[in-house]
Amino acid sequence: MNAIFLSVIVPAYNESARIAHTISAVTSEIDRLGVEAELIVVDDGSTDRTASIVADASRADPRVKLVQAPHAGKGAAVRRGMLEAKGEWRFLADADLSMPISELQRFLGTGREAPSGDVLAGSREAAGATRIGEPWPRHAIGRVFNWVVKLFVLRGVDDTQCGFKLFSARAAETLFPLQRLDGFGFDVEILFLARRAGLVIREIPMTWTYGRKSKVSVASGARGFLDLVTIRWNQLRGVYPPAVRPGRPLADATPPAARSKGRSW
Repeated sequence: MNAIFLSVIVPAYNESARIAHTISAVTSEIDRLGVEAELIVVDDGSTDRTASIVADASRADPRVKLVQAPHAGKGAAVRRGMLEAKGEWRFLADADLSMPISELQRFLGTGREAPSGDVLAGSREAAGATRIGEPWPRHAIGRVFNWVVKLFVLRGVDDTQCGFKLFSARAAETLFPLQRLDGFGFDVEILFLARRAGLVIREIPMTWTYGRKSKVSVASGARGFLDLVTIRWNQLRGVYPPAVRPGRPLADATPPAARSKGRSW
């Protein structure tokens, strides 16, 4: 069996209305790219037919893999998928594909030119990005959230919440074992950890289309703000590894509990 070049991880919770289309779109793009790849759909304890639809797709196409997990949140589902993936590159995509999956080629092209430790993050705020059909309340929540992120947690990143992100295997296996947040704010935490690990975060401008079935709400936004407080509290308590100077090579990922002595990165 050939080595897997690319893993696409899709977290899914009650996505029966669109998961079949998402699987078809992703596998068609993999075919177009002509790379050895797997598509991992992590079902986050759905109560609808999401898991059975993915299971049917898996029987028809062995590249499609279903991972079933108890309902714990998007962050937990992404962590599970990233750590079960086998690909040299690991691409995160939201189930609604609110950005064209054809952008995957651009991520891979940039990834090949970048150091293996870099993290590539899609951005709806970077120069050249476009937003289509976004309601003003959703836009306002996002702008305030981004402002607070940059003020208190992570400067220099314009959009932490975009659903497309690409990690090298080494970066994923270093960062995701250290992730502590299971909900809305996990993106910020992962990028915060990447910055502390000395990785370069590169933003790629995206065209993003608002979906009417988007699961981002005022309530989830409020939980996101609480997650930012948790990230800072975790830092103060020494839950995360100490920061390293940019440009230093990554070390193996070691969960904080296993690091009773010495530095961890």
